[in-house]
This record gives sequence, C-alpha cells and structure tokens, in this order.
Amino acid sequence: MTTLVGEGEIDGLLRGLALVDVDASIEVAGIEKITAFVRSGMDGFESLHDVADAIAAYNPHRKRPANLDGLRKSVRLGDDGRWHWHWDPAFITLNSREPDRGVMERAAVAARAIRVPTLLIRGAESDVGTAEGACELLSVIPGSRMVDVADAGHMVAGDDNDVFSAAVEGFLRDLEPRT
Repeated sequence: MTTLVGEGEIDGLLRGLALVDVDASIEVAGIEKITAFVRSGMDGFESLHDVADAIAAYNPHRKRPANLDGLRKSVRLGDDGRWHWHWDPAFITLNSREPDRGVMERAAVAARAIRVPTLLIRGAESDVGTAEGACELLSVIPGSRMVDVADAGHMVAGDDNDVFSAAVEGFLRDLEPRT
C-alpha cells in the first residue's frame, strides 16, 4: 500500500509495481482475523510443531508441510527459547485498529495516477482484499493485470509459493529494461 501511494503521488519512482493482495479497500473483518492470528503467538511457541498448529488453525485449507524447517522464515528463536513471529510486536499493536479511511482514500486517489506496469497478485480466498476491490483497482491503472491464485488466502506466497513466484518472475521479465 505504501509503494502504491508513493508511485501514485510521486510519478517515476518505479519501473513497475507488484502488489500482493492489496487494493484501495480493506475488509476490516479480514484485518481483525489476521491480527488475532498474530496476537495468538505473541508469547511465542514451544516448537515449530506448535507454529504449524497455529497456522493450521488460522488457515485450515493450507496443506501442512511435512518438513517444518520452512517455517523458520516466519519465526525467530528468541532468547527465551521460544519461537516468535518475525513481526515486531509494536507494529502489530499499532496496526490492530480499524483501517484509517483517510489512508484508504489516499491510496484510491494515488492508484488513479499510476502509469507504470502493475501486477496484482491476490489470493482468490482472501478475506482482506475482495475480488471487487481488485477489479476496481485494475480498472483505474492502465495496463495493469492480476493473477488470482486459487485456494490461496491473504498469505498468497505461503499458500502457493510456486504460483506466486512464477507470477512475479514473469512480471519482472516483462518489464522493459532501462535505457
């Protein structure tokens, strides 16, 4: 969202814009669900198995990994010997309130000014961004395109990293080189 606003307000910052499950409208219920999920682990987890259990409770449709080592990218081992989300707890506390409608309107205005190639990758099952919000965003950014990742929620890269990575790599390949 920050990059969308930056490019929309200061033309020419970017050669291309890739957005992941974000548009100028945010579903409050989805944000509340994510905040509750992150807060549920604020005291840390005893094991990576417990981290996997928390993720499965939040997103029961995501395939549970056979090898839990991949979860290390989402958590860090604290001095207390417990696994903690890699997010700063202060950031979660500050961002646990209802989205600022002024900020969302600013993003909507900025989106109308974007002229760089834009890719929106969204989880088809996202509870944060809606299909309608995505279509509205695409309608105001000329030449923009979307990859709607089936069976993925807001955490698109974690839900289907292969599709996510292929979409980003293809988008980057398509950007014209600077002259």
